[in-house]
Amino acid sequence: MEIRDTAAQAAAAVQSSAPADADAMDLPGEKMVLNMGPSHPSTHGVLRIVLELDGEVITKAEPDVGYLHRGDEKIAENMTYTQFIPYTDRLDYLAPLANNVAYALAVEKLLGIDRQLTPRCQYIRVICCELARISSHLLGIGCFAMDVGAMTVFLYTFTEREKIYNLCEALSGARFTTSYTRIGGLMRDLPPGWTDQCRQFLREVVVAIDEVEQLLTRNRIWVDRTKDVGVISPELAIDYALTGPNLRASGVDYDVRKAHPYLVYDRLKFDVPRGTVGDCYDRYLVRMEEMRQSVRIIHQCLDQLPGGPVNVPDGKTVLPPKDKVLTGMEELIHQFILVTQGVNAPAGEVYFGAENPKGELGFYIHSRGGGTPYRLKIRAPSFVNLSILPRLLPGHLMSDTVSILGSFDFVMGECDR
Repeated sequence: MEIRDTAAQAAAAVQSSAPADADAMDLPGEKMVLNMGPSHPSTHGVLRIVLELDGEVITKAEPDVGYLHRGDEKIAENMTYTQFIPYTDRLDYLAPLANNVAYALAVEKLLGIDRQLTPRCQYIRVICCELARISSHLLGIGCFAMDVGAMTVFLYTFTEREKIYNLCEALSGARFTTSYTRIGGLMRDLPPGWTDQCRQFLREVVVAIDEVEQLLTRNRIWVDRTKDVGVISPELAIDYALTGPNLRASGVDYDVRKAHPYLVYDRLKFDVPRGTVGDCYDRYLVRMEEMRQSVRIIHQCLDQLPGGPVNVPDGKTVLPPKDKVLTGMEELIHQFILVTQGVNAPAGEVYFGAENPKGELGFYIHSRGGGTPYRLKIRAPSFVNLSILPRLLPGHLMSDTVSILGSFDFVMGECDR
């Protein structure tokens, strides 16, 4: 599903012209080294980029990450699989529901119960993932527009995002760090009236998406700041292992939900938008269309939502109901073991990747048995996507850095993890 006229494929990246005297570039004082970040509003967190400038033109760029490093992967080795769930909220903290689901699916694959998930649980998880995608893209586009100078767009998108937080609060009791998913299911079922509130939000957000598009898509300033800026060819995007909207904006038709379906994505109808040029403008258009497709997916899930339990019927994997814990010895024993030791995972190695708003969020788990992982590695899409900056930024103007960073929509909590 292409989102832009193919005639625009001929657009080229912004390149600086060669200096008249190449030897003069090596003279002392001809170039300036500038630190952009780590405390800069347009780096969207504690990202530092060491820029080498020839006048206004970037000649070299070195991202310096790690200022927010918390050692999540090492922490996981000292926790049970369930205890680590709240830490996944702090990865891409703009889409905690989706992080929870990706991690839980990885552990369930290790346990061999991924095919035992109840239908209702799978549909609710998809709804959570797509709400997280809409929430993340709303903030990403709002901040991108604000970086370039369009403050009004941010107010529109932030208003709609607050409505998603209201849904999250009703669902999990928390607005920001939800920790809603559990190994083998969910914390609890949907509260009464939640589906009606969700449908109301879907009706309102599509109106806001249209209004944002009217404000930006043909806006002269927006087009001048984003079109033909930060062009990434399909080959270059693949070479640097980009995923998510940043990859599809370059014309690569790859979406984990389509290529390797999980949960109930293979039962749902949706299109995968992709660009034709791979510039900042295409990355904006792809995210706009992805929000519409997420609305389409959630509508289908609400229409098809089955009844039944939300957790697998296995007391050794999911905490038993509290009333049975207080009245039955077997349930009390299961509760005690799960809380103190965790689920008894078999030895082995698994990897699971999910299509998160920023790209493919993957979890590699190496188990030697027991309730804690021997090794856990996180494939953070923001970290991988930023690796292309040293190749992409040189040749652009200093002011283009703001547009390019905004179009990448990264989050440093996930990058540094």
